[in-house]
Amino acid sequence: MGSDKALLRYRGATLVETVAEAVRQGVGRPLLVGNRDRYGGLGYEVIPDLYPGEGPLGGVLTALENSSAEWNLIVACDMPELTGEFLGGLMDAAEGRGGEVLVPLGPDGRAEPLCAVYGKGARPGLQRAFDRGVRQMRAALEEVRAVTHFVPELARFQNVNTPGDWARYDAG
Repeated sequence: MGSDKALLRYRGATLVETVAEAVRQGVGRPLLVGNRDRYGGLGYEVIPDLYPGEGPLGGVLTALENSSAEWNLIVACDMPELTGEFLGGLMDAAEGRGGEVLVPLGPDGRAEPLCAVYGKGARPGLQRAFDRGVRQMRAALEEVRAVTHFVPELARFQNVNTPGDWARYDAG
């Protein structure tokens, strides 16, 4: 996009604040992975990425390394339509499913690993993939027991990757 998506203005807040608020409403305290100088003033706990510049898998590994929770909702900062109700439902769906990761699956058949619930037990498999040079989230999930959770409304976890994507939203 040419700029930091997390800091785009969306309905009176930044995109990352909008997503963090949905996380707070759905499951509790949000934890941001990123640059403390850039995001520290937003009022959320920020932990530095253990693998800066290595993509989302590095961020997922950082979050799991820094969490004491057995199950962790991990969400990208660029999904403006997330709600606390939706995220809480994902977290509830993860428990008792027998997997290490619960990944939403949209009606288009695509899994969304950047709006998923990760068990602490997924970390070793994800780390092995990372150590082998894997950086794509879907490829990394091949190293863990991932289960899917059908989500009939794809718009709920659509992300913003291009200026065209962003144009669909009220950026005010």
